[in-house]
Parts: sequence; structure tokens; C-alpha cells
Amino acid sequence: MSKRGKKYQESAKLVDRTKLYDPEEAIGLLPEISKAKFDETVELHIRLGVDGRHADQQVRGAIVLPHGIGKSKKVLVFAKGDKVAEAQAEGADYVGGEEYVAKIQNENWLDFEAVVATPDMMGIVGRLGRVLGPKGLMPNPKSGTVTFDVGKAVKEIKAGKVEYRLDKSNIIHVPIGKVSFGKEKMLENFNTLMEAIIKARPASAKGTYLKNVTITSTMAPGIKINAAKIGK
Repeated sequence: MSKRGKKYQESAKLVDRTKLYDPEEAIGLLPEISKAKFDETVELHIRLGVDGRHADQQVRGAIVLPHGIGKSKKVLVFAKGDKVAEAQAEGADYVGGEEYVAKIQNENWLDFEAVVATPDMMGIVGRLGRVLGPKGLMPNPKSGTVTFDVGKAVKEIKAGKVEYRLDKSNIIHVPIGKVSFGKEKMLENFNTLMEAIIKARPASAKGTYLKNVTITSTMAPGIKINAAKIGK
């Protein structure tokens, strides 16, 4: 087992690992256990009772969190014609076509955190599947990132839109803000995200849907949340 730092060990003493916390209580504990010198990012890890290997049990989507995530994401947009100006007007960091495909393929350039593409650009964007896919950056109609309404897509991402999707272990990992947000804002972001995930429950999912929910900040131990209390 790796030796944890002193601050981590101090924080770990404040978290009862055998307990399932109410969402409000868990969120209230975050400032006490987050001892880093920077404003730590808060993440949710949600294990679902589904099998993502089956297409009808996939859980994927995107939601704008009411208070954003505390940082503005760098957005790359694949577009042409008047859609270029539309994306730039809403603050897209990079807008173009073939030149960015080449830059990513040849220079391994990845200085962006979200990608939007118009449907007519997906032919060339598809060539980046191997690079963008594993990083969760491939544009997708389900998350609103393949669209002709590029202005709206960029605006939402800049406002704090987050994507949620299952990983290979049927766990969703999503940032929901910074420790400095305080309890009220964090709880609103938490509830908004959980509501969306509960709503996205596949009809074919059997048994317990929310298996376990853990909230963590960058350098602190995870706090287990009582899934039965979510949405109550």
C-alpha cells in the first residue's frame, strides 16, 4: 500500500469509512478534509447497477450545472462557413477543420477539454476516434456536441456543462465544482447531476440502480454517500 502524506492521513481520520453519509453531511465535510494549498476540484464517482456492454443499458448524457465547475473549459470546434464566426462569438478557443485534425494526429496536440463538431464535419473528425474516444472527448449527438447549433453548444460548455458516461467498470466520474463553492452551491450541483442520472436509468436495468456514490476532492479521501437518501 502506498504511503500517504501527513495531510491525507489527518483528513482520513475525519471520515468514518464504515458510514454512509447523507449528501448534505458529506458535502459539509469537504472543506474540513481538503487541506491542499489550492482550490481542490470536487468529483462524484457513481457506480450503477447496469451492464454498459449492452447498448440498451448505456447511461450517457450532459447537463449544465447551475453553478458551473469553477473553471472555463477550453473548447475546440470543428466547423466551416458561417458556423466558424458563430462558435468564435460564444468564446470557442479553437475553430477550424483539417488543420486541427492534422495537429492532433501529427503533434499529439490536446490543448482542449471539450470538442464540438457540426454534423457535416464528422467525416474528418471520425479519423480522430482513436485519440479522442479513450479520452472521452469524441463529439456525440447524445451529449449535444454534434450539432449545427455550435454557438449554443459552446455557450453551455463554457457555462459549466458536464458530460456523464459509464466507464468500463460501470462507474461515472464527474466533476461538480470546487471546494470553495460552499455547501449550498455544491449541493445544488450535486442534486442537478444526480437527478439527470436517475432520469437516464435504462428501462432494461434491473435491481438497485445507484449501487454506490462517493464524493472526493483532489487530495482528500473519498466520502461514501447513502444512495438511498439521494433525491429524497
